[in-house]
Amino acid sequence: MAITETELHGEESEVIRWRRAALRRAGYDEESARELARRIDVDLHRAVDLVRAGCPPELAYRIFA
Repeated sequence: MAITETELHGEESEVIRWRRAALRRAGYDEESARELARRIDVDLHRAVDLVRAGCPPELAYRIFA
């Protein structure tokens, strides 16, 4: 069974929303979380762990941006 383009975009949106929520919980502001969540080159776990280890979210964002 083939996945339609609409289904693929819906699934991508869910993943992006999930990533954004994880980044927000870690301490990133809405704009930074939204941008980082959409970027497939950003490792979510590294972005979250960096803030949890004490790096200010603003600095962590600049590292990944």
